[in-house]
Amino acid sequence: MKKISSAAFFLSPLIANANPTDVSLTDCSALESYHPIDSKIYIQCLDSNIDMLRRYQQSWINKLLHDIEILQAQTGNTQLMPIIKRAVVYQEQYMEDTCKWRYLHTLPNSIKASIVHKKCTVRMLRRHIEDLQIPY
Repeated sequence: MKKISSAAFFLSPLIANANPTDVSLTDCSALESYHPIDSKIYIQCLDSNIDMLRRYQQSWINKLLHDIEILQAQTGNTQLMPIIKRAVVYQEQYMEDTCKWRYLHTLPNSIKASIVHKKCTVRMLRRHIEDLQIPY
């Protein structure tokens, strides 16, 4: 994970009751192509969905960290925060490695490999967001 920021937790009340379906992703399926020229638009569409999901994921992480900060202040339990931060970092590494091996498996077709990697990233981000939304 690039950065765990607590500054953006102000957005968390807006998404406190959100569902994973609340993210408005572009339907890229009509653009799907493995042709070198036509695939560029499809890959850009997948990239925009990944960016959107990463922002949404970060807002849920920020909400979780904010909630744990409040709990920590109320109870004095300081064990949760380091574990949660470590879990977020490990989750990011897991997603990267999971999609990377799929990319490498699909080589030498770099266009198809890139698309497989991006589709995997979208799937993994969705799953992680769903996990972050489960009440604790």
